[in-house]
Amino acid sequence: MRLVYHTADVFTEKIFGGNPLAVFPDARGLGDAVMLQIAQEFNLSETVFVLPPESQANTRRLRIFTPAAEIPFAGHPTVGAAYVLAAIGEIPLTGDTTHIVFEEGAGPVPVTIRAQNGKPVFAQLTAPLAPVIGPPPPSRVALAEILSLEIADLMGGTMAPQAVSVGMPILFVPLRDRGAVVRTSVRMDLWAATLKQYWAPQIMVLAKDPVFPTSDFHARVFVPGLSIPEDPATGAAAAALGGYLGAREPAAQGTFTYVVEQGFEMGRESLLHIEVDKSHGSIAAIRVGGHAVLVSHGEFNVQGD
Repeated sequence: MRLVYHTADVFTEKIFGGNPLAVFPDARGLGDAVMLQIAQEFNLSETVFVLPPESQANTRRLRIFTPAAEIPFAGHPTVGAAYVLAAIGEIPLTGDTTHIVFEEGAGPVPVTIRAQNGKPVFAQLTAPLAPVIGPPPPSRVALAEILSLEIADLMGGTMAPQAVSVGMPILFVPLRDRGAVVRTSVRMDLWAATLKQYWAPQIMVLAKDPVFPTSDFHARVFVPGLSIPEDPATGAAAAALGGYLGAREPAAQGTFTYVVEQGFEMGRESLLHIEVDKSHGSIAAIRVGGHAVLVSHGEFNVQGD
């Protein structure tokens, strides 16, 4: 079976930045086992397989795999797949703004593609689910040990650690400064004993101490349970972060925006743009977007199952 793929770097405007992604625009005929093997062969954070939608009202169905397992929702595959499909002509652009809907395991995901001079440059997803707050995380003492930090490095009060999900649960651990973010190192023995079975084993550490003056937060994301020791740009985490931050905005109405830096420690600078709509004190919508660039294309010779 001749299977065409494209790769892109997502949440960046330049090649070799952002988060690499492999996209298979037509994955018909592939079974679960082969999809997982292909994801393992690429060994990227995620590989996305595009299928016809189950509902004619939607644009495509996405199946997203890490090297370890299929996941119900992820941001950089959603943004990246929209960009790639538009760039290669699989999704026709309707002007400067094109609206599509992807079917994913977590539910329908609306995506807006922005174009310039007839070419896509930016894609923005809307989180498929309202924010869900998880159970209380381990203590700050335990988290500091897991992250190889001092207790004083962890924020408390209104910025205390908390787990949130809009399709994939993420544990947010705000830190006092960028230096603490840089020093973070997950102790796998303690993670396995404490967080592996927790509601949100994925971790984002972040600080309101960015490198760029146009950013709001500097962050790192660790996903050891899905064979991703560190992820250079995590759209699902950014979407859940919108829930975490939006709930802490004192205003009951409005749209709040944040820019998150990620991947800097990996040499893959990424910028994730978050928008949070609040209405009557509740979060009404969360959007995450970013730029992307095409990198390569090729063919796989595989057998379906």
